[in-house]
Amino acid sequence: MHDTSSGVRLPARTLPSPSSISSEARSALHRLVDSDGMPINAKQQMPEPDDYDGWIRIKSAVDAQYAASMKGLAGTLGASVETVLAGDAVVHIATPNAATTTDGAYVDLHGGALVFGGGDACRVGAQMQADLHGMRCYGVDYRTPPEHPYPAALDDTLAAYAHVLKRHEPSNVVIGGRSAGGNLAVAMLLRARDEGLPMPAGLVLLSPEVDLTESGDSFEVNRLVDVMLPLSLRSANLLYANGADLSHPYLSPLFGDLTGLPPTLLQSGTRDLFLSNTVRMHRALRKAGVSAELHVFEAMPHGGFLGGTPEDLDLSSELVRFVRTRLSGEAMAGMAGVEGTAIEKVRHRVTNIA
Repeated sequence: MHDTSSGVRLPARTLPSPSSISSEARSALHRLVDSDGMPINAKQQMPEPDDYDGWIRIKSAVDAQYAASMKGLAGTLGASVETVLAGDAVVHIATPNAATTTDGAYVDLHGGALVFGGGDACRVGAQMQADLHGMRCYGVDYRTPPEHPYPAALDDTLAAYAHVLKRHEPSNVVIGGRSAGGNLAVAMLLRARDEGLPMPAGLVLLSPEVDLTESGDSFEVNRLVDVMLPLSLRSANLLYANGADLSHPYLSPLFGDLTGLPPTLLQSGTRDLFLSNTVRMHRALRKAGVSAELHVFEAMPHGGFLGGTPEDLDLSSELVRFVRTRLSGEAMAGMAGVEGTAIEKVRHRVTNIA
């Protein structure tokens, strides 16, 4: 919680889309506000943590919206996908075409406030990552509240990781998580380390939700400035925790002992509500002796500029580069030329959807 007894008083003002970003990025920011300049997403209020029926309704509506948005990707993804069970965890295994398949594995943990984003969106997300990286991707369709609160999602991600380790050497595995998935990526590795499992070769954290207490500066500074995620997720955080301490490292891994975690790439934007999560996590990893690189994009809100902008493509290039550098030589055999091809596929796919 923030101390509101003192601080800087700001006058009312309008924040323009800066000329320092691409015209495509400025257009994306414009599309996410209404005629009065308010973020469209700010109109969607989350239920109280104990409103079970309310959460069921909003979860169904949001997941249907996610699934509908993914239909535009039909016919643009090359990876095949099969769905398996790893314990109670549903895992979508996406395999790219034979020309780019390697022994590497990318484990994808989707975002969605620890409540949304499963099902069709998770499956298509796995295919997108497989196409991007040219390697097998395991999309973990972890269980979510209100039906399955903490620790169900953490149990599922750990089970999925154990499943992957039976099929790939740890040096050939990279874990990636976006937003809520970033929370689970770090929390799962802390638990995996505690239970004696080996660490993967690398970790990708895209605007990770690593502090469910929301104690960072950007939760105030970027409130309503982030047009994608304009408001606190505290209600969803309490729903997920189901009475557990929000500051426990398995719920807020920013506060855990990060010693021994693998080299990490972190990304955020200057207008991201989770900017503090990302920069604090970067510093915490560095203090723990973990190699970590931080990429903060100008004026970018949570989740990027809706895809297809030069900034989004720049980020995709950084992700491909990082994953390639982290995997062992055996896993990368035959990968020459894949990076440029992968990014061009992303550009082509987004162009076709627009």
